[in-house]
Amino acid sequence: MVTVNLDQIKAEMVTRTLKIEIREAKKVEGEEDDRLVDVAFSSEEPCERYYGYEILDHGAKSVRLERLKDGAPVLLGHDSDDQVGVVENARIDGDRKGRAVLRFSRSGHADEILTDIRDGIRRKISVGYRVHSIVLEKSDESGDVYRVDDWEPFEISIVSIPADNVGAGVGRSINQEGEKMSGNKKVSEEAVVGDKVDVQVIANEARKKEVDRIKQIAAFGRKFDNTELADKAVDEGWNVSDFQSRLLDDLSERGGSGVTKAEGPEIGMNEKEMKSFSFCRALAALANPQDRRLQERAAFEFECSRAAAEKYKKDPQGLMVPYDVLSKRDQTVGTSTEGGHTVATNLLASSFIDVLRNRTAVVQNSTVFNGLTGNIAIPRQTGEGTAYWVAESVAVTESQGAFDQVSLSPETLGGFTDFSRKLFLQSSIDIEVFIRNELARVLAIEIDRVCINGSGSGSEPEGIMNVTGIGDVAGGTDGLAPSWDHIVDLETEVSQDNADIGSLMYLANAKARGKLKKTRIEAGAPEMVWANNSSLINGYGTMITNNVPSNLTKGSGTNLSAIIFGNFADLLVGFWSGLDILVDPYTASTTGVVRVVAHQDCDMAVRHPESFSAMLDAITV
Repeated sequence: MVTVNLDQIKAEMVTRTLKIEIREAKKVEGEEDDRLVDVAFSSEEPCERYYGYEILDHGAKSVRLERLKDGAPVLLGHDSDDQVGVVENARIDGDRKGRAVLRFSRSGHADEILTDIRDGIRRKISVGYRVHSIVLEKSDESGDVYRVDDWEPFEISIVSIPADNVGAGVGRSINQEGEKMSGNKKVSEEAVVGDKVDVQVIANEARKKEVDRIKQIAAFGRKFDNTELADKAVDEGWNVSDFQSRLLDDLSERGGSGVTKAEGPEIGMNEKEMKSFSFCRALAALANPQDRRLQERAAFEFECSRAAAEKYKKDPQGLMVPYDVLSKRDQTVGTSTEGGHTVATNLLASSFIDVLRNRTAVVQNSTVFNGLTGNIAIPRQTGEGTAYWVAESVAVTESQGAFDQVSLSPETLGGFTDFSRKLFLQSSIDIEVFIRNELARVLAIEIDRVCINGSGSGSEPEGIMNVTGIGDVAGGTDGLAPSWDHIVDLETEVSQDNADIGSLMYLANAKARGKLKKTRIEAGAPEMVWANNSSLINGYGTMITNNVPSNLTKGSGTNLSAIIFGNFADLLVGFWSGLDILVDPYTASTTGVVRVVAHQDCDMAVRHPESFSAMLDAITV
């Protein structure tokens, strides 16, 4: 009889295999190419484990679907490095089966998998899950039966070779290296003798893997100064990849390695105070420093500015707008006791930061860190561990991955816009929104430009085009008109470095778009490289902005354009707390115009250069 350690079972990551049952998934509105597959990934069929038979309960409260619904990965053979899609949604149907809608990637590799599934070549699907609660349901001469009444699926895999293909397909898997699955947990050949499993060998292997897991997590925790999170990961049984993901999230929340941001960047304004803060009142007071009435009306804004300056340890040139107002303000409704009667009560749909982000083509598709209060360091893997073939009883050579950091530190961006003096004296919400949007626009345009083509010299951050190591697709000695071959080469540059995942898109200017809409895939073919009435190039989304340069030179070629392809989620953009606003009432005083200068601390960096490729010599005229 096998003694069952229920705590050990709950600590294990296990899998189940089923025959793929495909249902026609509902097409998402706006999708031109259906990449969705609706599959059954689990059932209540008993599964034989080393401790007896296991049944996954499919009651409403038994399955934790949050991780699947939150974009869980679709893998090939439970290989976390071989993601072919993402889980769009998951549910438990009335037939007590777990079902999920899978969206497959547009990469060539994922295309092959999707085609094989639809052609009936790949027929097995497996779910990786963790057991949170398991109870003995019955015990008789045929064996013990356990019911898992609380379990959590975390990934869905396409598998090729199940070891047990009985009944509904629930069984074990066997991988191509000869490792077998006992109870859907990998064990070595030495642990399997005939149909029996040597539990001691399994225990020894599990112990070694656990030691390796703890050593790797502890090393990361020390390297990035977060032993507390590492201890939690060890105690709660996180795997190394989960810990790395949580470590990255924690670093961004803390504002960088070793820089704790426990209280956050807010100065503590309540909802009423955030609604009452007025750009117009503040700017009117700054533009008319001798007007006591305007100074008194803006007393609340000046007090918020002093609190923000103290919080951020900055000496503002003018007015420091608190992060509370920039990020959380969802409406502006002035009151008579806090600055005069309003003449409108329209709601603002978004914050200042949202407006700034949405006015750019690039930042809205990047990874953004808001409200930073210190330097931030993002861990990046630069080298992989090495696998070795070894003879029996010979120790494997130790190897470790190599890591460095991508750093973000505040650089100050300044931009100005001109308003009339009378504009500030209006109490209309529409004017408040207009001024806020204008200030955001002037900053957003420059941030967008620098993300694309920042020089990296002086105080200007380095943009994608100037990052060393991005893929280079050259046209010709003096430039060349872009063709279908160049488009394919741009995608290949990213794919060959295994970087074709995430937010893959094209970025170009209006001239490049016009040129590609006139360029046929091949001579005589009806299809254009950029199809008419489409926002896609070869199935990938596009961003158009004239911040992509069209004045590049190469050889004797001039007025050349750039075309960029890549995973824009690997563009990191950081915004530091506060917005410094300086009012200049003198430069254009004779015309009744006031100049408003806004300063924002921000920075940007590329996490993996391999995630991008560029053609910098496209003839588009």
